[in-house]
Amino acid sequence: MSPFKSLLKQQQGKINTSFRLGKVMGIPIYLHISWFIIFALVTVSLSYQFFPSVYPRWDVRLYWFVGVITSIMFFASVVFHELAHSWFSIRQGIPVRSITLFIFGGVARISRESPKPLEELVMAAAGPVSSLVVAGLFFIIRLLVGADNEPVYAVASWMLRINIALAVFNLIPGFPLDGGRVLRSILWRATGNYKRATRLASWVGQGVAYAFIVAGIGMVFLTGDWFGGIWLAFIGWFLENAASSSYQQAMLREALKGLKVRDVITRDCVSVPQENTLKQVAQDHIIPAGRSCFLATDGVRLSGIITLKDIKAIPQTQWDTTLLKQAMTPIDQLQIARMEDDATEILDRLDQEDINQLPVIENGSLVGIVTKENLIRFIRTRSELGI
Repeated sequence: MSPFKSLLKQQQGKINTSFRLGKVMGIPIYLHISWFIIFALVTVSLSYQFFPSVYPRWDVRLYWFVGVITSIMFFASVVFHELAHSWFSIRQGIPVRSITLFIFGGVARISRESPKPLEELVMAAAGPVSSLVVAGLFFIIRLLVGADNEPVYAVASWMLRINIALAVFNLIPGFPLDGGRVLRSILWRATGNYKRATRLASWVGQGVAYAFIVAGIGMVFLTGDWFGGIWLAFIGWFLENAASSSYQQAMLREALKGLKVRDVITRDCVSVPQENTLKQVAQDHIIPAGRSCFLATDGVRLSGIITLKDIKAIPQTQWDTTLLKQAMTPIDQLQIARMEDDATEILDRLDQEDINQLPVIENGSLVGIVTKENLIRFIRTRSELGI
């Protein structure tokens, strides 16, 4: 479910809400805190309801042991699903920054979209195909162990069904699911227009989302299944938000396509001595000029950057005693941009790191900054001009 990355970013913010597990294929794997909720729900459902109803003679401890093992294997198969997307992405020369497990499954953070419709089709289809491969593997395991080995047979049977369900769900032709991306790639190939294909696929995705919501409400009132109905409606709501967010992200990328940092750089950077207090900066620059980012210097060289967000993090009662050098991000901790970097990649980095600007370095010297505000203003201007 890699297209859910924009919503996941909104959930994460600047607070560290993910835990790193390790690396696979050089890709960092993270657990978002929301994953623990769904892991607990799946484990309880399996251990307290599903397995006891199918195998009533097991010991209670066996129910919970098999339930935990099955849940772990299920999420391992979700990681495998995302690794399939990632492998094809890397084969196309598109870096993958990370894979995160969260409440709705997994998300691969891919640095940019595929440049061609056929490549997107292959990358999108890789996930569902990998889930079917995993299902086939557990089908073979089930055949080999037989029904006599109930714990292994039970795990294999459930994993077979859930991976088929995962493949089918992701093949629903509603953007931003994998099936929606397959649909977009086909429309893109047919029309030759990426923007139009994305818009059409997003409309289908929103239609699918509304169908989920209506079906969920119907389940509540027609069958009395409150939990299932509310959960289905919630998935629909999430898909509708994901479709809208993914379309906006795609349009942002399209608007910045072909642009470099040198096209959107801001060279009018205000330098402030690092020995100034936050109160001085507020009185001299923020209040009269509305500036939100400042370059702190030691009198000769750049020593760091301080933003309005950094200043707001300090209580106002301490502004007259807190120096810029105490609140700034030091130069050796700064992420930087270069003049030939793609503007779309810079926008992704700003979103990923939850920052609003990057200093631009050329030949070892600071030449300006690139800000999220400028990128968005540039996009808005191009849109108003119909470019």
